[in-house]
Amino acid sequence: MRVASRTKPHPHDDAPDTAADFERLVRLSEGPERRALRDELIRAWLPMAERIAVRFRGRGESLEDLYQVAALGLVKAVDHYDPARGHAFEAYAVPTVTGEIKRHFRDHMWTLHVPRRVQDLRNRVRRAAKELAQTTPGRVPTVAEIAEHAHLTPHEVRMGMEALECFSALSLEAEMPGTDGYALGDSLGGPDPAYDTVVDRVAVTPCLQALPERERTILYLRFFHGMTQNRIAQQLGISQMHVSRLLSGCFAQLREEILAETG
Repeated sequence: MRVASRTKPHPHDDAPDTAADFERLVRLSEGPERRALRDELIRAWLPMAERIAVRFRGRGESLEDLYQVAALGLVKAVDHYDPARGHAFEAYAVPTVTGEIKRHFRDHMWTLHVPRRVQDLRNRVRRAAKELAQTTPGRVPTVAEIAEHAHLTPHEVRMGMEALECFSALSLEAEMPGTDGYALGDSLGGPDPAYDTVVDRVAVTPCLQALPERERTILYLRFFHGMTQNRIAQQLGISQMHVSRLLSGCFAQLREEILAETG
């Protein structure tokens, strides 16, 4: 591998001169010699990929993981670079590696799962807002201005703006805007016991419907009207003891049927 001396400044001072090696790589057929040359090219350009990765540190991802993502981008660049197009490998590799790292953040570092289309809208809205900020000093670009600049609809712009808030999560202890010390966690509700009642009622409904009409009436008067066994007995013209036995029988039958369904 040859490293040629340079007479003008270069973004990566130790970038190797690999033009001839890429020309040879293209001519080689698949086999040990080609794989060895490919691996050598990857090793030669790895310092450049790692320097690109360092630019993205401090964004919630470890530097070691960023190195791995950058290396993956470099492998893609080596595999897809075509020297016949006339541009240097570095001009092709830098945006390829950078794009791979940005894709990694977009796809893996979102706190909430956001569809790819919404992620793309987020990026377009952020880029358009940044560009418009240079022409609208002193104020934030409007939704209409961003939509026109990015060739999006206002609805898409608002969707992209909402996605900007999904890249990171707030602590439950974070103070909510416009409040006096009111934390985000204070707005969260607790478990509602009524949900369990709804589930129980749905589960027992078919069993209740299968009971004789008199038993259903007794249960209705007891649990929906709050009547005592004595009052129920008076209304139906039977003894309180008979009402008690009927209720006990209903409970046993309902319990047996429900346990049989869930068993």
